[in-house]
Amino acid sequence: MTPKEKRTRVIQACIAHQQHVAAIAKKEMDSAQQQSNDYGANVDRYDSYRTKMMRARDMYAKQYAIANSSLQYLNEALRHPPYESAEHGAIVITDKQRFFLSVGVGKFVVADDESPTGMQYYFAISAQTPIYLALKGKHIGDSLLVNGISHKIIEIF
Repeated sequence: MTPKEKRTRVIQACIAHQQHVAAIAKKEMDSAQQQSNDYGANVDRYDSYRTKMMRARDMYAKQYAIANSSLQYLNEALRHPPYESAEHGAIVITDKQRFFLSVGVGKFVVADDESPTGMQYYFAISAQTPIYLALKGKHIGDSLLVNGISHKIIEIF
């Protein structure tokens, strides 16, 4: 499999993960709004239940907006060719973990026929994480030390 194909597979898996997160946030946001509506007319301006539902709705609305923003970035990342150094948008594989230097989405699964389990775990990390800062600008074969753990870069695409 070419680096471009690997890159596409990883980013598409990250997009699928983020779409799932967005769908859950949307569902919970709508549910909180519906519960507030079902509660009835606003009787008291200090109605704690309605306030609780509106806060929940606003929290999920914020999560939904962040998820959609991340999806826009990830769809844009699909258009970039494979990278040769660890920079924003690159996928970096070390001897310990696999990273997608992008947005802070967290851990996601990528189907991989070459793996004994048929899947690989990747971590989409943002530019504010210590591991991102340690990886930035590195090339294949470089080593780095983060939180007392040594990593050697095996592949970048």
